[in-house]
Amino acid sequence: MAEAIRLAARGCYSTHPNPNVGCVIVQRGEIVGRGWHQRAGEPHAEVFALREAGERARGADVYVSLEPCSHQGRTPPCADALIAAGVKRVVVASLDPNPEVAGSGLRRLREAGIAVESGLLAAQAEQVNLGYLSRRRRARPWVRLKLAASLDGRTAMASGESRWITGAAARQDVQHLRARSSAVVTGVGTVLADNPSMNVRLDAGQLNGVEPVRQPLRVVLDSRLRLPASANIVNLPGGKLVLTAKDDKHAWRPLQAAGAEVALAPSAADGRLDPLAVLGSLAEREINDVLLECGATLAGAFVAAGLVDELVVYLAPHLMGDTARGLLILPGLEQMRERIELEWLDVRQVGEDLRITVRPKPKRDDPD
Repeated sequence: MAEAIRLAARGCYSTHPNPNVGCVIVQRGEIVGRGWHQRAGEPHAEVFALREAGERARGADVYVSLEPCSHQGRTPPCADALIAAGVKRVVVASLDPNPEVAGSGLRRLREAGIAVESGLLAAQAEQVNLGYLSRRRRARPWVRLKLAASLDGRTAMASGESRWITGAAARQDVQHLRARSSAVVTGVGTVLADNPSMNVRLDAGQLNGVEPVRQPLRVVLDSRLRLPASANIVNLPGGKLVLTAKDDKHAWRPLQAAGAEVALAPSAADGRLDPLAVLGSLAEREINDVLLECGATLAGAFVAAGLVDELVVYLAPHLMGDTARGLLILPGLEQMRERIELEWLDVRQVGEDLRITVRPKPKRDDPD
């Protein structure tokens, strides 16, 4: 099963909006087939593994990281393929919360006389599908907030100058974060200040060999519709979405003419777009994983709303001084008991910088 999960992780750059799935077929203690889902609309992991195993799949044990599908989508049901191959036993790590599956895949296998087990290495398997599972279970994507700062927690000089805080290796590492995301989200203030591209600038060889390289949807939150149609984020190839509170179809036309989708989103009391409504809108578009690359105000708003699931912070070995801009704007935190507690996931050196990955600690009254 560990091998199936490792194979599943290879799809992290290319399977959107599908989950990442790996499959291993074992005959008399020998692995005879391996497979992983490579791209939406193409064969699933079980099909690749069955192709490799051939006749040796008959009477074999199958280890699959996610429940085999039981419905006709863009590809036939994998449960039926396993039944037709004559496998003896199927071991599943994690159940699929997709309402079209949700236990029916295992039920179909059992009805065909195949022994079925589930739950083996479930926690590890779910780590390779955090976004997909979040969208299915919580009706919102998994949100990673990417931040880059000096050692004293500064993201830009007082003038706004910020290039470059981190080194080339860290910036290259961010490319992989973008590549594994269904969408990259930023605010119009960041676009007006820096005119970023926020696209993936890696080739297929750097992304497990699956071609063509998938570009994430680039999303700009722009309540008053200040985004110029000439911005890089609008004009580069790939999908782009502008969410706004300005209900003026005439004002939308320049952005639409440049190839961007413009859509209304509810605003909060302060006039900014409601972060939870934004994530709900993205979930409706089958967005699994969001990479939030933005300024301190928008980042702080998502953190304060409890909508950031993971923070990836690149710390550079220099000091920028107390007049430089801070990492997050989080008003209202005045006592120690109000602080937002985090738990360490990973700390490693990337080039000359540190990459720190943390997640908010569950609150004591959280059901999880």
